[in-house]
Amino acid sequence: MKTRPMLTLEDCKKISAAAETEARKNSWNVCIAILDDGGHLLHLSRMDGATPANARIAIEKGRTAAETRRSTANWQERIKTRPELIRMPGVTPVQGGLPIVVDGACVGAVGISGVQSHEDEQIAAAGIKALD
Repeated sequence: MKTRPMLTLEDCKKISAAAETEARKNSWNVCIAILDDGGHLLHLSRMDGATPANARIAIEKGRTAAETRRSTANWQERIKTRPELIRMPGVTPVQGGLPIVVDGACVGAVGISGVQSHEDEQIAAAGIKALD
């Protein structure tokens, strides 16, 4: 039987705190969603000023990154040349979702929503970096 790394609650707290620090540094109010490798929500933080829609979008960005093992920016780029990919079930092709890879295995993802998509991804990357 294989063993693999997985996210713990402490990992989620580290990721969320680092992501929130990055958002606050830039005066951005966002929602931070952390999901396991199957796209199931583990941790959610909605900063004051982030909308209810941001929560749903952050979760969907994270789910896309976790289930497909690709960034949502990757999907956003791919549909530019293959628009039929927009019909892929469960795929949210909007930058801001990043898979979390540990020892070559996807253990989950972070989805951010609330500011420009490239800024959402910047926040997600800062959160993931906290695991280093």
